[in-house]
Amino acid sequence: MAPKSKSKQPEPAHVPHGYEFGGPLGTAGITFGLPVLCYIFAFACNDVSGCPAPSLLNPKNLSIDQLKAEVGWPENGIWGLASWEATGWTVAYYFFSALLYRLLPATEVEGTELSTGGRLKYRFNAFSSAIFTLVICLAGTIAQGAEFPLWTFISDNYVQILTANILIAYALAAFVYVRSFSVKPGNPQHRLLAAGGCSGNIIYDFYMGRELNPRVTIPVIGEIDIKEWMELRPGMLGWILLNCAFVAKQYRTFGFVSDSIVFVTVVQAIYVLDGIFMEPAILTTIDIINDGFGFMLSFGDLVWVPFIYTQQTRYLSTYPVTLGWLGIAAVSVVLIAGFAIFRLSNLQKNIFRTNPNDPRVAHISYIETKTGSRLMTSGWWGIARHINYLGDWLQSWPYSLPTGFAGYVILSAGTNADGAIKMLDGREVVQGPAKYWGMIFTYFYVVYFAILLIHRDSRDDEKCAKKYGEDWEKYKSIVKYKIVPGIY
Repeated sequence: MAPKSKSKQPEPAHVPHGYEFGGPLGTAGITFGLPVLCYIFAFACNDVSGCPAPSLLNPKNLSIDQLKAEVGWPENGIWGLASWEATGWTVAYYFFSALLYRLLPATEVEGTELSTGGRLKYRFNAFSSAIFTLVICLAGTIAQGAEFPLWTFISDNYVQILTANILIAYALAAFVYVRSFSVKPGNPQHRLLAAGGCSGNIIYDFYMGRELNPRVTIPVIGEIDIKEWMELRPGMLGWILLNCAFVAKQYRTFGFVSDSIVFVTVVQAIYVLDGIFMEPAILTTIDIINDGFGFMLSFGDLVWVPFIYTQQTRYLSTYPVTLGWLGIAAVSVVLIAGFAIFRLSNLQKNIFRTNPNDPRVAHISYIETKTGSRLMTSGWWGIARHINYLGDWLQSWPYSLPTGFAGYVILSAGTNADGAIKMLDGREVVQGPAKYWGMIFTYFYVVYFAILLIHRDSRDDEKCAKKYGEDWEKYKSIVKYKIVPGIY
């Protein structure tokens, strides 16, 4: 730990901060509603009857018993949503990730200065841990193909693994919430409370997170910064592993792998590995600096990212789509455009922050605020206040576009329907009346991500307005658009 500093004191927990996410009512809805939504996605778009299940397209004639049969509802009811085996292996996965965190070589760096004046130390080796794990999976796949036990286990126990991660997210959020009440002012460990998570309302604080950077010491493993560790390890790597499991499932189901599922899997893997490789950059994000660790981050990191972000490959594992070289090229153009905007804008910002006299940014105009900060008013950041968000959002489209006008119905063997794709077991899959309706699942990520970025922009705007005052208003009068030039 960084040495104790006596120059500053922790920010009082009672400082008024204001509610976000609809306050206690909104956060309660999110806390108990999002897990239900994950189950709806898991069952409504399935490999038993269709995506969506046929009965959902005829709500007037909806029968609960028929719907249960169509979505593959467990025979033993709600208890079938979980299993000791799936939970045990999920916990083992977390422990394996923790072992790699401790055993593999790592870079140790200090975080940003805290309100106490101290800095926390972080151990970074998420990228090498991910590569180590993926190499093991590659070796297993080379040896056993699509029947590699990890891939079959994930696809056969998908719902139960989902449940295990939901339970872990709840348990982790409850643990850090209860433990946060042991934080004392001036403690030598620099434990702090997050201003946004100390409202005094239980459900709101449980969701937002009371403690800023909770840490725990585990036998054998040592000390782990819970927030930073959860942000880039089990869930992000889980995103890649789930995608790979669905690729293997498609091969086992049809005897081939489509170019669409390979494309989505590869570009998402690159996105994830790029983020993990840039692990030190997380120390300057709002998640680390400002947000406490509560259910919002525990559920987002461990459930939302790996299970919602893989809906496209999950869909394609049961309904293969062939893009062809022209389709791949078209989707790639969108991806490259988004990536270029995202990377170039962030690069320009980072260069300007570290060395404003660098020839690459020397031409940039700016406003110098009373706090001493410089706000760029030309270049990428003169186009929109969060032009990088536009690039990030554009990158979400190539994840969904390969699914096309999604939707399918699974027919019994021997139907011989026109345009059907035949499975190795004889069943057939066609789009039929489900066409377009499946887009609810495969394009959900695009809509959700837009909402996330808009909300993040509003949070940043509020933060900057408090920090810069009238200088921020002057800046907004020059850079008028938030994310999309000419539109928003």
